[in-house]
Amino acid sequence: MKQPRIAILDAYTTNPGDVSWEALEALGDVFIYERSSLTDIAPRIADIDIAVSNKIIWNKELLDKAPNLKMIALLSTGYNVVDLEETKARGIIVSNVPAYSTPDVAQHTFALLLELTTHVGAYAQSVRNGAWITSIDFTYQIAPLVALAHKTFGIIGMGSIGSSVARIARAFDMDVMFFSPHPKHRYERDRCHQVRLDTLLQHADIVSLHCPETTETRGLVNEEFIAKMKDGAYLLNTARGDLLDEHAVSQALRSGKLAGFGADVMSIEPMKADNPLRCAPNTVITPHIAWATKEARERLMSVVASNIASFIAGNPENIV
Repeated sequence: MKQPRIAILDAYTTNPGDVSWEALEALGDVFIYERSSLTDIAPRIADIDIAVSNKIIWNKELLDKAPNLKMIALLSTGYNVVDLEETKARGIIVSNVPAYSTPDVAQHTFALLLELTTHVGAYAQSVRNGAWITSIDFTYQIAPLVALAHKTFGIIGMGSIGSSVARIARAFDMDVMFFSPHPKHRYERDRCHQVRLDTLLQHADIVSLHCPETTETRGLVNEEFIAKMKDGAYLLNTARGDLLDEHAVSQALRSGKLAGFGADVMSIEPMKADNPLRCAPNTVITPHIAWATKEARERLMSVVASNIASFIAGNPENIV
């Protein structure tokens, strides 16, 4: 293949400037755009061979504007932004980056849980505000502190991230239950068991979502799902925003059915001002950053460069 023309169309979220594009720049004529609006994108893809993107929606209309396009190298694991039927019909290769942020998302899952149960941020802010200076006692409480040891941690989706979360939960001396539509016997061990979904919801003190978004899982967490959960349980979502009904979760938080909710994803991103979870009580919400440690982004960019190099060499990898 001749020297390809490569366009990185939404570079900023993957690399705000702290990581080098050098490995990718060595592969062709590379054009880097921090962001691409709908009006920007057409001229940018008109004569490129390879598009590198994360959240660009590759539908028929957009693909029509890229007649020379031969490859879409995704800066992500998920590929729901691509119309795969259209790319397959046009002979366009689509690659992704599997499992690059597994330990980072697992880490963030517990960051959310620990903030909900120990309120470190709130306590630290109270100290900055002078509350400890004026306290008449050597300590004080502004929010209840909850121990994780001996609680039951329920995992929905026992893939690479779910299994990493399970290992961390067991390190906290927690019992682990997990639900998967397929047998996952290799993960069963002392205090870690596969169970039916209803059983998990009935017994879990924490329910954490780690399943993909599919037609079967979209809207999984609804009023009926929450009603089956243990009273006072915590709900965590570091998977996909559309896995849950945000209004139902908000109502459960306001009623006290849920003790707390931690999430790194929303159904619409960036979050809308009228999202019912924005001001719901006992929530910790972060702006889709679980994947974005510098180390994870370095791994991501390395695999993307490798995917493109393999494609150029005629042996494409990580095809979806």
